[in-house]
Amino acid sequence: MIKLIAADRLRPGMYLHDLNCDWMSHPFVRSRFLLEDPADIAKIVSSGIREIYIDTSRGLDDASAPTVEEVRQRVDADMLRAATAKPDVPIQRTVSEEMGKARKIYEQTGRVVRNVMNDVRLGHAIHVADVEAVVEDITASVARSSGALISLLRLKRADDYTFQHCVAVGTLLVTFARSMGLDPETVREAGVGGLLHDVGKMKVPDAVLNKPGRLTDEEFLLIKRHPSDGHAALVATGSVGDIPLDITLHHHERMDGTGYPEKLAGADITLLARMSAIVDVYDAITSDRCYHKGMEPTEALRKMFEWSKFHFDEKLVQQFMRTIGIYPVGTLVMLESGRLGVVTEQTEGNLLAPKVCAFFSTRQNCYIKPETVDLAKSMGWGGADRILGHEQPQKWNVDPSRFLTAQPA
Repeated sequence: MIKLIAADRLRPGMYLHDLNCDWMSHPFVRSRFLLEDPADIAKIVSSGIREIYIDTSRGLDDASAPTVEEVRQRVDADMLRAATAKPDVPIQRTVSEEMGKARKIYEQTGRVVRNVMNDVRLGHAIHVADVEAVVEDITASVARSSGALISLLRLKRADDYTFQHCVAVGTLLVTFARSMGLDPETVREAGVGGLLHDVGKMKVPDAVLNKPGRLTDEEFLLIKRHPSDGHAALVATGSVGDIPLDITLHHHERMDGTGYPEKLAGADITLLARMSAIVDVYDAITSDRCYHKGMEPTEALRKMFEWSKFHFDEKLVQQFMRTIGIYPVGTLVMLESGRLGVVTEQTEGNLLAPKVCAFFSTRQNCYIKPETVDLAKSMGWGGADRILGHEQPQKWNVDPSRFLTAQPA
């Protein structure tokens, strides 16, 4: 049986099933192992991990701990309440007409971020004006269609992860900040901060930054220096605003004070730093890396809700989910009718029923005439249709992005 236990109740003889945190929060190469050394317990607690899943069939039990099913029911109930609430600020959702422009902006932003990162690595001056220019383009694209750029953010390559992660965080922060109704200048500064938030990683040797195995304590501490190193590099330019500096320095702070580098807690963490922490972790855990397989968005959001008990601002996590959707634009989903569809628009007030473009029959194993299905009101094959879950495009050998710009009936 899998149970959730407070980290301070761990004891030797328990079997760790899941460390229940994002990969940057712990120095272990494995998340499943038998606890034998008390030093490992101390390392878990000192890493800021507050709750862990144990497997009672392979180790000692804790009778008072809830089961994974009980935890999931509670989190799902929280997500459902948030999913059916109206967003604070309605966002334009149409995708098809924006995709061409969005792709060019995504590619240009990637080039700018790569150049900035290389400048930091070589100790050269950072061209902040170039970053500000692409943030203007990102903001304009999000205003025209919040989903177009978001649909491109999972197109990461392992060798380009650090650069593309910054593009994703910048784009998501712009979208998030607009959904919060923040003023245009703050939205722009948030985007700059998102694109620059990980520049300090250029001070970390590649062998450590991309190491597939377990980090030594010294290597882990080296990586945890990147917010301070990035902040120092940006301060040296003399042209970076307070908000990007704050985001760069504090995007790893946590609400319970277990983050770094300053162990800030609660209200001592600014709104934009709390937002950037959510966006940073969400993109990290939904991305494939050499040491872990990315989660699907729905499962990632479920984890974010669970972790918000200690690490994140719960209300901001709810708003972030309403911003991007439980099934973000571009997600391939299985419908109850047996069709595959790509999510094209969200439905305000019902994130469980977006609009999708159905284009493939899994029962006949063939493409079908694309059809727009509004799951909030439309009737599918044989009755009301609904999403059963995510699907991997590779499994069916399909390219959902082709149907984001289609004009189905």
